[in-house]
Amino acid sequence: MSTEILNTLPHKLTLGEVLQLTVLDGMVSQEDADKLADNRKDAHIHPLVVIAEQQWQNQRPPNKILTIEVLSEWLARHVGMDYFHVDPLKLNFAGIASIVSKSYAERLKIMPIKVGNGEVTIATAEPFSTEWVAELERALNLKIKLVFASPLDINHYLPEIYNLANSVNLANKAKAGQDTGVQNFEQLVELGKNQNLDANEQHIVTLVDWLFKYAFEQRASDIHLEPRRDVGTVRFRIDGVMHPVYQLPPNVTNAITNRIKLLGRMDMVEKRRPQDGRIKTISAGGEEIELRLSTMPTAFGEKLVMRIFDPEVLLKNFTDLGFSRDQTTLWNNWTTQPNGIILVTGPTGSGKTTTLYSTLKNVATPEVNVCTIEDPIEMIEPAFNQMQVQSNIGLNFADGVRTLLRQDPDIIMVGEIRDLETAEMAIQAALTGHLVFSTLHTNDSPSAITRLMELGVPAYLINSTVLGVMAQRLARTLCPHCKAKGEISDETWQELVSPWKATKPAQVNVPIGCLECRMTGYRGRTGIYEMLPLSNEIKKLITKDADLAKIKTLAQREGMKPLRLNGAEKIVAGLTTAEEIIKIAPPLD
Repeated sequence: MSTEILNTLPHKLTLGEVLQLTVLDGMVSQEDADKLADNRKDAHIHPLVVIAEQQWQNQRPPNKILTIEVLSEWLARHVGMDYFHVDPLKLNFAGIASIVSKSYAERLKIMPIKVGNGEVTIATAEPFSTEWVAELERALNLKIKLVFASPLDINHYLPEIYNLANSVNLANKAKAGQDTGVQNFEQLVELGKNQNLDANEQHIVTLVDWLFKYAFEQRASDIHLEPRRDVGTVRFRIDGVMHPVYQLPPNVTNAITNRIKLLGRMDMVEKRRPQDGRIKTISAGGEEIELRLSTMPTAFGEKLVMRIFDPEVLLKNFTDLGFSRDQTTLWNNWTTQPNGIILVTGPTGSGKTTTLYSTLKNVATPEVNVCTIEDPIEMIEPAFNQMQVQSNIGLNFADGVRTLLRQDPDIIMVGEIRDLETAEMAIQAALTGHLVFSTLHTNDSPSAITRLMELGVPAYLINSTVLGVMAQRLARTLCPHCKAKGEISDETWQELVSPWKATKPAQVNVPIGCLECRMTGYRGRTGIYEMLPLSNEIKKLITKDADLAKIKTLAQREGMKPLRLNGAEKIVAGLTTAEEIIKIAPPLD
């Protein structure tokens, strides 16, 4: 469509000309445009923001709502500019803030994006208000490339970029010459000469608040604060994948670590031993969010990892967690037994904690006493009686279970079975009429049986106590906003299901990438499960000389679906991809 309606002379966009263009493009009716033009006279608000507020449906197929993103992309095409979606995780805040001053950027409503190769990219929402370009090119001695961005993104991120960069600079100046945390001998000798880092300085407080805020906004599950020789790195884990976020001066990194340790009631002076702590905070939306802290001494200071727990996960039902109807029935059958052991296996980050907490939340009625022994306590839940392992005072899992048995429990959760003593205590608890939940680190369900035997648990005790074993993984789910129909090759399908026979679907969903999923094609995760009930036939195979292959074969014959096959069902249902399942699930034997 022609853009003759747009006045290309230097000026700010007006509501009238943008509305007229939407009408010419068949997006908005003339009646709606005229009505809005007559009613809105507030010229200081960007026309795209005014139109987006109406929540009009695009009259052109596929009839999407005219959001600020849709309108910004549309207008960028019309004015012949690249559209830039502002992703705060991909911005070099410090570099951006050094290009032009905050007052200059705010006055012109422009936002520097990146600089390099003799060129600086600047985002604007006023494509025709460019009289400043030539002046700034001369001042910077750089070529300016203009891109179009949403006016809301510019208004939102512009002050934050400069405030954050300012906080980093001021904090860096305040800490100049102080302890950088490099743990070599010379550094330890000099420690006494340095002042303690003040974790309460306003600049540091601002940086920590920013860190939490962005992590919550970006749906991060973990925040990593990693010291290096010359720079500190901040990374987020989102949907199981690590994303670099920001780089900080080493002394600022240490000050932030100290601030977070202070909030988590950890020993700020102790930097040579690993520590654990927790923080409860409130997000911008008012939700309570819990963070579990863990520090680790490295060559250049303390590495800090914060795992973010959303209490909402405890409210998820088993369907939300990814259980099929048959799996839910079997799991409920296990968890309603009066006594026995239920084991959940899988690597770190496979969702075992979420599964167990959700289950305990369901069974923790006022009529039962639920007690847990954990290392560390993942989430505080008022419905449980939770105890933490304290190895420094000799309180281990086995001693914890021994204590819990004297607390008149009905249901016990043991964080992890790591040794024979803990396994024996869990079995003792099951034999004395308690339902016990625990975790093991094995690749699949049948391996949990042989793992217990390797620890030294006699086969007859396994047969008399273990109700079932469930292995699980977390697979990224396709973004509902951009997934599209596609095909899967015969080779990929065979790699997924072989040696099993499974009909290849005619169509599957494939990742595309959009703003909602950060152009990854995936958003959120779901569980895939492998459930092994200990039937009488399987118990006959659990002997002193048990053969793992025979147990697997019989279990599969009795209906146990391996992880990859459960993943294949999720692919057929259009939830995830073969590449994702192949990456996370062990191959079928």
